Amino acid sequence: MNVLAPTLPTDVELPDWLKECLVSERSPVTGTVTNNPRSDATLVCDAFNFAYELHAGQRRASGEPYIAHPIAVAGLLRDLGGSSAMIAAGFLHDIVEDTDVTVEDLENRFGKEVAHLVEGVTKLSKYSFASKTDRQAENIRRMFLAMAQDIRVIVVKLADRLHNMRTLEHLPDDKRRRIAQETREIFAPLANRLGIGRFKWELEDLAFKYLEPEAYREMQQLVSDKRADREAYLEKAIAQIRKELQKIGIHFADISGRPKHLYGIYQKMQRQQKEFHEIFDIAAVRIIVETKDECYRSLAIVHDLFRPIPGRFKDYIGLPKPNRYQSLHTVVIGNSGRPIEVQIRTQEMHHIAEYGIAAHWKYKEVGSSVAKLSTEDEKFTWLRQLLDWQNDMKDSQEYLDNVKTNLFDDDVYVFTPQGDVISLAQGATTVDFAYRIHTEVGNHCAGAKVNGRIVPLDTPLKNGDIVEIITQKNSHPSLDWLNFTVTAGAKNRIRQWYKRSNREQNIQRGRDMLEREMGKKGFDALLKSEPMQLTAERCNYHSPDDLLAALGYGEVTLNQVINRLREAIKASQAIATAPAQTPQDAQQEAAMLLPSVPSSLPTRPSHGSDSPISGVEGLVYNLAGCCNPIPGEAIIGVVTMGSRGISIHRQGCPNTDGIPGDRLIPVCWNDPSHETTSRPQTYPVQIQIEVMDRVGVLKDILSRLTDYNINVRSAQVKTFPGKPALINLGIDIRDHEQLERTFTKIRKMSDVINLRRVSQVEEA
Repeated sequence: MNVLAPTLPTDVELPDWLKECLVSERSPVTGTVTNNPRSDATLVCDAFNFAYELHAGQRRASGEPYIAHPIAVAGLLRDLGGSSAMIAAGFLHDIVEDTDVTVEDLENRFGKEVAHLVEGVTKLSKYSFASKTDRQAENIRRMFLAMAQDIRVIVVKLADRLHNMRTLEHLPDDKRRRIAQETREIFAPLANRLGIGRFKWELEDLAFKYLEPEAYREMQQLVSDKRADREAYLEKAIAQIRKELQKIGIHFADISGRPKHLYGIYQKMQRQQKEFHEIFDIAAVRIIVETKDECYRSLAIVHDLFRPIPGRFKDYIGLPKPNRYQSLHTVVIGNSGRPIEVQIRTQEMHHIAEYGIAAHWKYKEVGSSVAKLSTEDEKFTWLRQLLDWQNDMKDSQEYLDNVKTNLFDDDVYVFTPQGDVISLAQGATTVDFAYRIHTEVGNHCAGAKVNGRIVPLDTPLKNGDIVEIITQKNSHPSLDWLNFTVTAGAKNRIRQWYKRSNREQNIQRGRDMLEREMGKKGFDALLKSEPMQLTAERCNYHSPDDLLAALGYGEVTLNQVINRLREAIKASQAIATAPAQTPQDAQQEAAMLLPSVPSSLPTRPSHGSDSPISGVEGLVYNLAGCCNPIPGEAIIGVVTMGSRGISIHRQGCPNTDGIPGDRLIPVCWNDPSHETTSRPQTYPVQIQIEVMDRVGVLKDILSRLTDYNINVRSAQVKTFPGKPALINLGIDIRDHEQLERTFTKIRKMSDVINLRRVSQVEEA
């Protein structure tokens, strides 16, 4: 009988492990994959064959077959000790994005576990977002949600990102920098949080290579030049340590020199403001022993052999890092007079340091649920916080900023009076600690004790501090706390309390905003009318007061309320058919206000005129400085008494009150598409923003305006002790639509309490 040799792909290089898997799982007669029973190897081979078939004909930017990327990702996951489901997901992670195959198709063929992993990793290229920032924020948010259900999702994503970074040179420069920046800010810190040291170091070095190429090449050269000298004195130290350990019966120690990665050395130079020749511990001696007891015995030997440098000893065995990293770190002066860093750990600790979450027993499960993360794993506190923040932060830029800040693990470890360990961000204060314990503890914080002594609330905490919070029932947050709290959770809770506790002021502010737009006539009746109640419900609020409060602190925009109100008034008019109901009731008074609701008037062609205003052809006109009308707003022309021609006002401008009808002429904006100039015309607008007073708030607002290419003519900030600050900005706007988009963008910032447009009449 003729036996067919298994046929393997020849257009792409296969690693040996995959070749063996494909050969062992193929029938010697048919060459097909055996699927009954479905073994782990069968799952992996089936996933490869499926990916190979669907990616056929696709090429990467480097020109190589696209399947080379899934093969590399699956290989990285295999090296980490990933299960067959993870390796299969590595082969399939781009299938949903790049082909017509759906998640349901994957589930039917490969099972729910593989489909879930692929779905969690899939990027959101099929979704539409207003900006790149919104897209990135949504990608990150969904990724964290998937992580909460199964932490392995991010391990697959990290393997995907690592191989992409290894082949980044084939992309355009701007794309390389964008991907490298995201890698440095999001994915390398994520690898660190999960304890996957081998991924973290390579991701950082590759990002360093593309973001700061000159510094990268310089570091490469410096490290290479000093290598021989460094290896010589490290070998001497290693020989001394090995000899002394054997004397006390530690015979199974693995002692080696380990060079630090380039970005780590560069960071230390920048942080300490030193030159390369001043950084001595660019390599470390690593001692790996069998037991925890031998770790401490080895430390004693090292300190006997060499003089330890005070303040440079860290016990990460007794107090592990949040990513479960454990090791003893010490820096000693070697015989050559140079500092040497020594790391001492067990084999198990070393495995965790290299593989992180991949070395944890839960990694072998189907996944870790949110419940397990919240009740068992203190190391995932940062993940729970990121999931909580997404409900509090409506602004994508702010969410991204807090994600990036929280991913870095320069944590401070402090203790409660009961001895529980609490990790906080570097620079955290007693108020950050209070809100970390509980929201109500923070809201009623009246003082704090650190190590038994009463301290100011803005006192930064240090490792090992024992912190006790003093609460009082009548105490409440202060806006000043925003100036010294550093954790996003504390800042958000303070802002939320302020918004809730100033309800009456917010209601009045919202009422004033709405009254200014609609006029005083019949306004009280409107607030009590059925259309107003219907408007509140359509905006998801129980009552008009709730709606006004939300309008007052910026949760909804004035334009949203007015549009909903117009719809409600029209609906009420349509159903009010009985004659007895129409005359003088509040509903008709509300309907009478309908013409006052701002709306974009129909535009008429300008018939070749360069004027943006239709109705003033051949006449001298000017835009009124009192109300600064902009395209898209209802306007009215006023014949001036002098020789200034026609003055164009916004409809409802107070300066048009009382002007005889014979001096008013109907005008409207021309269609902007008829403009003959290539550069869109802009118009001055004055806005006033009421904000929480903190350092950098103006800069954050200006950055939002820059995102929309809006020019700022003037800026003025007024601060008041213990109260919100007022920012007055003069900006250039194309039309009413752009102004509303800008208002929406700024109102989403959690520091913004109120935002409104002001006129010269108000300023005067």
